[in-house]
Amino acid sequence: MAKKKKRDESEAVIHTYNQVDTEIAFVNGHSHKGDDKKKSKKKKKKREEDQNGVQLKERPTISIALPGSVIDNTQSFELATRLAGQIARAATIFRIDEIVVFDNSADDSSVTMADNSDENESGSAFLIRILRYLETPQYLRKSLFPRHNSLRCVGLLPPLDAPHHLRKHEWALYREGVTLKEHAPNSAGTIVDVGLSKNVVIDQVIEPGRRVTVAMGTNRHLDDQRRQVVSSSKPREEVGMYWGYNVRYAANISSVFRCCPYTDGYDHLIGTSEHGLFVKSSDLTLPSFRHLLIAFGGLAGLEECIEEDTIMKGKNPREIFDSYLNTCPNQGSRTIRTEEALFISLQYFQEPINRALQAL
Repeated sequence: MAKKKKRDESEAVIHTYNQVDTEIAFVNGHSHKGDDKKKSKKKKKKREEDQNGVQLKERPTISIALPGSVIDNTQSFELATRLAGQIARAATIFRIDEIVVFDNSADDSSVTMADNSDENESGSAFLIRILRYLETPQYLRKSLFPRHNSLRCVGLLPPLDAPHHLRKHEWALYREGVTLKEHAPNSAGTIVDVGLSKNVVIDQVIEPGRRVTVAMGTNRHLDDQRRQVVSSSKPREEVGMYWGYNVRYAANISSVFRCCPYTDGYDHLIGTSEHGLFVKSSDLTLPSFRHLLIAFGGLAGLEECIEEDTIMKGKNPREIFDSYLNTCPNQGSRTIRTEEALFISLQYFQEPINRALQAL
């Protein structure tokens, strides 16, 4: 029983990162299998709460959604790369948990784009690849990301310098790592490169090439003990460290909401638009939330994204979002670019979000 439990826990905490080695496949829509897995996790969590006699609090998350078409409007490949870098920087600075990149597609069909280094990707595929690359600690990128045409200018970008982007001389309670092909000496286990002078050994057997979060503890002697793989949410839950963002693709704006990875979905939706209501940041009151989503539009705003979605076509944005806000009134320019709107709006929401979190 102990071995089976350990194996189940190991499978549950392994990151399912897309390494984009031969293609990028963005799959949308719920499956019965996924629903069953969510129910199973919910039951397991309830059992753990009953056994411990403690009500576990789910850590609130903040997601942003934006159209991949923002990349298509750039004038050069270098500017497209810089734009993606600005989005990654904004998400990291404001501790965003999830970035959803959506298309203005009419349906929810899966979108598959060949990973051909001689061809340029679509805006969404390009943006997702850059965002995932930048979120990954530098010492893992070579192992997790093969050479690709879309990554040829990433050297121009400033680093995110997120807390999990640790240097070789730095020690932390947790580190991101990648599993290696080499077998652990003398017993079952997996060798993991965590970006230190020596690799570490974990007590689970995991296939090579997987990104994992390793609990390092306080023992700095790397040969003395085996480490454990934990959930990527553990650093945030245990010590309050920001641990990067996840990236998700949605075929259209309606599937941003319907394919939410969180149980019970987003419980508060905010849309940003120049046609939205203006409320001073100090006067804005947000309800207590578990999973907050802030949506941004493209060149023609969220209104166009909604109009091109067959499920939402004809709907008033105020019917879709709980709050539909103008975060930058009296603008001097006729347009505010999406990357500018990100910094403006995320700063605008800082105080209201903090008040809502303090009320929990």
